Amino acid sequence: MSTRKALALSFLDRYSGLVIHTASSMAIARLLTPSEIGIYSVTMVLLGFVATFRDLGAGQYLVQNKSLTEEKMRATWSVQLGLGIFLAALVLAAAVPVARFYGEPQMVEIMLVLALNFAITPFLAYPNAWLVREMRFGSIAGVRFVGALVHAASAIGMAWFGFGPVSLAWANALTTVASIVAIWVFACPRLPWRPITRGIGDVVSFGGKLTATSLMNTLSGGAPELLLGKLQSMVDAGLFSRGQGLVTMFQRLVMDAVNSVALPYFARQSREARDLGASFLVAMELITGLGWAFFSGVALMAYPAIRILYGAQWDAAVDPARWLAVACVFSIPAAICSPPLIGIGAINDVLKATLLSMLATVIATVFGTLLGLLQLSQCLIVSGLLSSAFWIVTVRKHIGFTGGAILRVWGKSLLVALGASAASVAVIFHWGWRPNELLFPVLVSGIGGILGAFFMAWASKHQLWHEIQRAYLARSGKR
Repeated sequence: MSTRKALALSFLDRYSGLVIHTASSMAIARLLTPSEIGIYSVTMVLLGFVATFRDLGAGQYLVQNKSLTEEKMRATWSVQLGLGIFLAALVLAAAVPVARFYGEPQMVEIMLVLALNFAITPFLAYPNAWLVREMRFGSIAGVRFVGALVHAASAIGMAWFGFGPVSLAWANALTTVASIVAIWVFACPRLPWRPITRGIGDVVSFGGKLTATSLMNTLSGGAPELLLGKLQSMVDAGLFSRGQGLVTMFQRLVMDAVNSVALPYFARQSREARDLGASFLVAMELITGLGWAFFSGVALMAYPAIRILYGAQWDAAVDPARWLAVACVFSIPAAICSPPLIGIGAINDVLKATLLSMLATVIATVFGTLLGLLQLSQCLIVSGLLSSAFWIVTVRKHIGFTGGAILRVWGKSLLVALGASAASVAVIFHWGWRPNELLFPVLVSGIGGILGAFFMAWASKHQLWHEIQRAYLARSGKR
């Protein structure tokens, strides 16, 4: 499958999933209180640390391995299965102590349900990693679409009938079950399933470093909610979660789709001994062009967006969301740096860059949390800038590109972002920062932002415009 076709399928998968997820979030935000969402968010952050050990990077080991054999596949499955069972038992044992620490009895039931999810996840993760390696993104998209439908239906249905925050935990478990069934229906994977001990050491040796980076990323991402839930309140944790949920739409809409293709793509480029510099700069130009345009719109239109998506009870999340969007503007260049480094096997440098980024984020989080929710969001701007600097310096050690080349890439992306922001600025001048009317200002901002971004992409000869031209020519049969 070509890279562009794989990306198209991956984006289609994420777009459909985002529509379902957004509709579900709008309903859940009106069925559960900020405190209930805060309880679930804090629990999920805590279990996110456990989840980083779910397969010790075994799935990525399977994807990037240059000479995959049946023995290596069985070793991968053995690691995933063993860890799934062990982590399920660990979560069961920790449920009561964690609930007592936070003084929230509802956390016990949530953790019991999620322990079940840990136990069954290996039966999804193993065939899914194989599909990624084979770049069978059509099958993956079908599986994820089924999962998104099941998650939305079960979460909304159980919340509607008054099950509270555990509704979201059951939605996760039922999604895993549905995805396991779907992967056999859509892909019919023929994989070796008998566990072995031989070869596990190789899997763990590779995956252990990736797991360390995942653990640090989880700490960086989860520290705000963990500290807010303990040092401030579960309401503040819930407000941060909603504000972050708005800005992380870009992660679900674009970065998840790109990263699902980027790792196997860069790994294949490495196996074929190709120069990665040009490909990396193209990826950076696309990601920063899309990302900066999106985050500038979120920063300017946070109030009507949150009102439409979540309702009036989440108004206190508006200002934090604005600052979080600014933080993402500075951190987004780092988002495309990890896949090429993993693809070429530079795991030690991935570990170092992740460690430096984590330290910057945790220090900013601790300082900001002590001051308050809004100040925390502002402090994350500094850590985002530092993280991007660490990652760019690391990538330049392995992938050939000049400082001038990447500055030109960022300059063109900045022009696209300015074009995308023009309509939002006009909306603010006419309706104000917190307009009484919601839908029309958002439509003007959104449509005007897309047109403005397209115009500046054309004027600056941005890679986004080249991709639009290429897609048009391919569709019209001219290429």
